Amino acid sequence: MAVAPAAARPRPGGGRLFIIVGVLLAVVAFGAVFLLSSLGGGGAIGGGPTTSVVIAKQPIPLRHQLTSADVEIAKASVNGNASLGNTYPSATDVMGLVSEVNISKGSIITSDMLARDLSLVPEGAAPAYLPLAKGYVAMTIPTGEQQGVAGHISVGDYITIIASATLTIFSTSTGQQQGPARQVSKTVFTQLRIIGLGPASSGVQPAAGSSTTTSNSAQSSGVTSSLTVELTQCDAEYLVWFLANATLRYTLESYKDYGTTPTDNQDTSCATIQAAGGVTNKQVDAKFHFTSL
Repeated sequence: MAVAPAAARPRPGGGRLFIIVGVLLAVVAFGAVFLLSSLGGGGAIGGGPTTSVVIAKQPIPLRHQLTSADVEIAKASVNGNASLGNTYPSATDVMGLVSEVNISKGSIITSDMLARDLSLVPEGAAPAYLPLAKGYVAMTIPTGEQQGVAGHISVGDYITIIASATLTIFSTSTGQQQGPARQVSKTVFTQLRIIGLGPASSGVQPAAGSSTTTSNSAQSSGVTSSLTVELTQCDAEYLVWFLANATLRYTLESYKDYGTTPTDNQDTSCATIQAAGGVTNKQVDAKFHFTSL
């Protein structure tokens, strides 16, 4: 009786090759998926279609006026994210606005975080000190509707000051001047940063666009009566002299001409408060050249 031959036993380790090949294929597939997701994401916050948004490049404190150093552009997902409806697509959209809350680094900046004027930020949230750079002092100067650009000057703006003075004030002669008094108007200060206002301006709008003032309060509040500027102690002495001896008018600079917010006093002739030694008519004329025009 014939007996069927026994089935051949598989060689030891014969299936190991298939396991290795399977593992390699899985690794390659995972790498391909990761690469495609990286290329498609573009550094976006979230997934899916993206849009440009302004985010905080660094921590932004309460009541701070935003500059180009504070923000940058990032991509954010728009899939079902209703909060992106009040974001800003360009950094220029937030320049000069004031933070109503502390904003952490990397946060998407929305319109409900910002105001167009410091007066809209609750007074109880004010910092314990003014935002003065090292070597600078704060000084309050009077203003009004015509003198102060009809109330359009806000915290964080930069202004210039024009002084109009009669030249007899610089005369050292004891005799009387012949003919009509000669008067000269001259720009004496530029790039003065506004760090505070007096009474709130009327009709100011928050960044979100809805006013928090009523029509009655807007009519009665009036234009601010004072501006607080940041300058060196030496320049403060000259400004006091002009306030006492000349007529001053202010002009509001374009935000495109604003300088970098100072972090330290770069005036080597007045590096400290102690460098201020007082001014006279002669020193004012030597510095600003009224009589040589």
